[in-house]
Amino acid sequence: MENIYAPRFQNEDAAREHLEALHWPNGPVCPHCESANAKRLPPQRGRKTKAHPEGVLRKGVVQCNRCRKQYTVTVGTVFESSKVPLHKWVLATHLIVSSKKGISAHQLHRMLGVTYKTAWFMAHRIREAMKPSDNGPMGGEGHDIEADETYYGKDKTAPKSRMPLRNMNRIVSLIDRKTGRASSIVFNGSFTASDIGSYLFTRVDRQSRLLTDDNKAYRRPGQDFAKHVWVNHTQDEYVSAADRTAHTNTIEGFFGIFKRGMRGIYQHCGQQHLARYLAEFDFRYSNRVGLGINDAERADIALKGISGKRLTYRRTNGLAAA
Repeated sequence: MENIYAPRFQNEDAAREHLEALHWPNGPVCPHCESANAKRLPPQRGRKTKAHPEGVLRKGVVQCNRCRKQYTVTVGTVFESSKVPLHKWVLATHLIVSSKKGISAHQLHRMLGVTYKTAWFMAHRIREAMKPSDNGPMGGEGHDIEADETYYGKDKTAPKSRMPLRNMNRIVSLIDRKTGRASSIVFNGSFTASDIGSYLFTRVDRQSRLLTDDNKAYRRPGQDFAKHVWVNHTQDEYVSAADRTAHTNTIEGFFGIFKRGMRGIYQHCGQQHLARYLAEFDFRYSNRVGLGINDAERADIALKGISGKRLTYRRTNGLAAA
């Protein structure tokens, strides 16, 4: 792990300069009208409050010469309107992306010197930043895509059943062996050939080779891909004897990391938050050391993903109006 005493983790001005270098490599760009015609302003005083009778000193303020609005590098990002110092946001991002199985909000609150509630909300905002901006199909000609499903946590919307798995959240994941990219969703609805087919046709390029287990739901949609190969897990077959590249061991390894993190680090996850936790594990797996990406580079990728995303506390708690 990179030295956590680096200036951008300890000093707010250094953290702001780091974010500006990532988001504005060619100079400030207005988030309101996308104009690059701007001028930097001296530190500005905010409105007077009881806590800050003289007003909070705002640094890094830029004024757009086109729309005349003022902004900073955090406007239009998940960091916007936060009272948490910027260097703590940068440090929290680094800690989350460099922890293979995640880091709990309690650990963040102790390390950052913020309340547990603040640390919990910060972690969810950072997970929101980890969600991929590119939702295009995975794979293509010459790509092997592994697809599999697993179960985690109670599904409160499912009808009660004597079969334990039917009472749990079903997760479907995809991994592109060639690029190392992982993509997961909480799969709502019945796991039929029609439902899983609709998802696969949206998320996977049909020129890919599809690799699955012997779940019959994959058979019919698998016919529309370049090739569909499955291994018979019910007969204890985990690597095809005819083709040693035909297996789902890669995705099983991903599920192992996910479950060890959820049970050992986070311990509890509400159903409404599960998709965001999946995005966190997808992000770290898709940007891992094995793909030549170190901790600092992974953190910078996450920091670049903060733009165009907002997550309020009301939305995080699932209380937002429809």
